[in-house]
Amino acid sequence: MRRVADIAKAAGLLALLTAAAPLATATEAAAQKAQAARGAPPRGLQGKPGDKLLVEADELIYDNDRGTVTARGNAELHYGPRTLQADSVRYDRNASRVFAEGNVRLTDRDGAVVTGDRMELTDDFKNGFIDSLRVQQTVEQRGEVVRTRFSAPRAERIAGEQTSFEYGTYTACEPCKDNPEKPPLWQVRAAKIIHNNETHTVYFEDSRLELAGIPVAYLPYFEAPDPTVKRKTGFLTPRFLTSTAIGTGVATPFFMNLAPNYDLTVTPAFLSRQGVLGQAEFRHRLETGAYSARVSGIFQTTPSAFLPGPLGAGDRDFRGSVESKGRFYINDRWTTGWDVVGVTDKWFLDNYRIRNQALVSDYFREAVSTAYLTGQGDRSWFEARGYYFKVLSSFDWQKEQPVVAPVIDYEKRINGPDPVGGELRFESNITSLTREATDFQGLPRSNAFLFSPSVNGINYPLYDTCSTFTRSTCLIRGLAGTNTRASAQVSWRRSFIDPLGQVITPFAYLRTDAFFVNPSLSGFQNALVPTIANIGEGSSGRVMPAVGVDYRYPFVGDFGRLGVHTLEPIAQVIARPSETRIGRLPNEDAQSLVFDDTSLFEWDKFSGYDRVEGGLRANLGGQYSVVTPAGWYANVLFGESVQIAGVNSFRRGDIANVGLESGLENRRSDFVGRFQLSPNQHISLITRARFDQADFGVNRFESGITARFSPFLPLSVSAFYSYYQAQPLLGFNNRREGITASATYHITPNWFLTGSALLDLTHYLDARDSYNDALRTYLANPIGAVPLPPSSNRFYLSGMSLGGGYQDECTTVSLNYIISPIATALGVRERNQTVLLRVELKTLGEADLRQNVGTPITADGIAAVR
Repeated sequence: MRRVADIAKAAGLLALLTAAAPLATATEAAAQKAQAARGAPPRGLQGKPGDKLLVEADELIYDNDRGTVTARGNAELHYGPRTLQADSVRYDRNASRVFAEGNVRLTDRDGAVVTGDRMELTDDFKNGFIDSLRVQQTVEQRGEVVRTRFSAPRAERIAGEQTSFEYGTYTACEPCKDNPEKPPLWQVRAAKIIHNNETHTVYFEDSRLELAGIPVAYLPYFEAPDPTVKRKTGFLTPRFLTSTAIGTGVATPFFMNLAPNYDLTVTPAFLSRQGVLGQAEFRHRLETGAYSARVSGIFQTTPSAFLPGPLGAGDRDFRGSVESKGRFYINDRWTTGWDVVGVTDKWFLDNYRIRNQALVSDYFREAVSTAYLTGQGDRSWFEARGYYFKVLSSFDWQKEQPVVAPVIDYEKRINGPDPVGGELRFESNITSLTREATDFQGLPRSNAFLFSPSVNGINYPLYDTCSTFTRSTCLIRGLAGTNTRASAQVSWRRSFIDPLGQVITPFAYLRTDAFFVNPSLSGFQNALVPTIANIGEGSSGRVMPAVGVDYRYPFVGDFGRLGVHTLEPIAQVIARPSETRIGRLPNEDAQSLVFDDTSLFEWDKFSGYDRVEGGLRANLGGQYSVVTPAGWYANVLFGESVQIAGVNSFRRGDIANVGLESGLENRRSDFVGRFQLSPNQHISLITRARFDQADFGVNRFESGITARFSPFLPLSVSAFYSYYQAQPLLGFNNRREGITASATYHITPNWFLTGSALLDLTHYLDARDSYNDALRTYLANPIGAVPLPPSSNRFYLSGMSLGGGYQDECTTVSLNYIISPIATALGVRERNQTVLLRVELKTLGEADLRQNVGTPITADGIAAVR
């Protein structure tokens, strides 16, 4: 026996061995020893290129009599993409086997790490047996790194692509650092686990799911893709469904990986009361983009569970939907796509718990379909879109919803020509929309409705409207017919800073609008439009030139530790002619007028193109800010707007009364202010308000705080208070006041509590008005039950969510109780109560269980829910 010691420490390389090469004969040993000492591979142990085994160790021992080579001390063997590490590795040439002992670690070509006490492998590391096996893989799921672990007292490695675990376990949970023998939070234990690296499939035989070591579920056999697989044909996690109208059921999605770039998911849902709901979704990814399409449908076995039309879909046997979404990149600047949904009825998606990405929100119950083309240059932007709005509740009328197509926007910015300089900006917009029925709103809001169908002796008032159609008692929120507008604006501005630090910014713009109005004055209540407004039919135009100047003079003082203080007076004057044709044109996109600190110095305070601000106006104010070295930031702004000459655009309301009661309708506007404070990057407080010009009364007030107290306290909170004075000319008869708050508290790094609440502090005022209207109706015709007076409780819990859960590297469990506002077929607001349980075992699957509790009897579209 010959011995070579401490060679690796000196040369860094002991030997290159060939897996199939014969061991050196005794006559060659001396030459090999000399070659090894020089770091060269022993002669006779070299094989074909690519088949070489690289060995590094503290000590290498050759035994020519037994035909073995032993590497001891930090032994590391590399064969192709695989690496074997151990305290000691012995290669038996006669048996072509490798025996590794002590802290054995085998790293596979895909990065999987196999550890054990002892391994017996073939010389290419592909086959063999392993004692006390542990396998760890690192994968990425949904942008999160997850480590999975297999373990078994003994396993067999077959062809380098398959591992068979006897009495094995599988989990994605990390072992307890203090007590590694303690069972993980969850694991799958099986009599045999077979992991096939070639097909990326894991087979479990005679298996059970354990939580904290306690068996909770048993499956004699099942298979699943391994954690590295993102797409594989097979069943997905089932989803449970339950409601009074559809019964109890389960949806069992089956995923078909048809090709690397497209797949199909078929999801039959078996419902105890309505039969089988079929769903299929096809997804296709191309070189330039991707698209998907989903169809759903059911032939109902119990349609009577739903109200008849127009209250529900109780008169339909077949119900279904079609949805599609796509996005394609034409080149690096242009993109096109769509997101559309079509349904047989507006209650289908909600009744059958079908998740819809086009749904705006649970509160507004509206799905938006759109198709678009967008382009972006270095200093330009183009977008063309079309919209279709589908209402999804009983109390909204589809005929009042517009079809908007096209909406085209283009913007371009360039440097101004010499010697003028500055920046030139060109903006344009074309919008065309069509609706069947005019959308009226009563002043004040009343209990006038278009329809009041009766089912089982109960009246269901639908589609609110005006009780009388006069200019002072009725608004037009949307005009029936076809309305098209084309707008273009070119503007210029340039800032000058003089030696004293004064910033003077002159600007000018020219705005032109062309209107093509074809109102529909027949059908439904459309003929009543002329009693409210004199809409100009045909084509008309509007031109608005303007010149102005913005003046700011910041005074800056550096007070060292007290921070940098800046006091900045601001004055802005804009001269332009008066706005024309107020009230004679539709207003579709400029109804959300909010006058506050953010719009004080806007050139045009209207939110859209249908209105344009005119007249000579001055916007005056100032702000004070402080920034300290410790990270404190504070800012205060205060100002007002003054109409100097010309017609005040906000004094004369249009067909929707936009401008009235906005705070801008008088010559001198209300005062607006803002206070912002951030002691550090974790806490932010902001308050904004609008004060009456005459008596400084509060007309609008918003205040909120967001705070994250970590790492000192594992708590994050946010709270906002809002107050809006009554605006009867806009349909808000009472003041609006409310509080919204949310908080998350981490009891431990894994356990957390969360909650949110929405308090309506003026709900009782609206309820009181509704009661008075109902009482007057009853007294005029005393039939039926006497209306019951509403609660005078000032604190009405409109919405709430309370819950908690547990989250770690392998498990997420959350339980939430949710109260959300909904609108019922009776036209009143109710509160939907839901319990939601969500469990996710990472890499294994997830499940959601949603149960409605205390559902109102008049649930939208449903005949009876108790």
